[in-house]
Amino acid sequence: MGKWLQSGRRRDICVLLAAEGPVRGQQLKSALEDHYDERLEPRAFYGSLSALVDAGFVEKRVEGLHDVYALTDAGENRVRRHGEWMQSCLEGAGEMDDS
Repeated sequence: MGKWLQSGRRRDICVLLAAEGPVRGQQLKSALEDHYDERLEPRAFYGSLSALVDAGFVEKRVEGLHDVYALTDAGENRVRRHGEWMQSCLEGAGEMDDS
């Protein structure tokens, strides 16, 4: 699946982008802060976002004075695959082999 999903913040950023489409960085940060019910350090948040851009899962463009972020096709594919995996785990809860 790749290391990008091992970070909960990166995974959550991608999930929000999949749900909302292109959004400004500050809107994305505010949505995560609302979900986590705590303030995110800007350096850490934008570091996670930059790592996703560098990995090719998120694209960044400038619109006026704002940076706008959106999932790439690769990012969308990863989010969908992760969602399918989560759904299969929830549907099969308690069915893991204990061996």
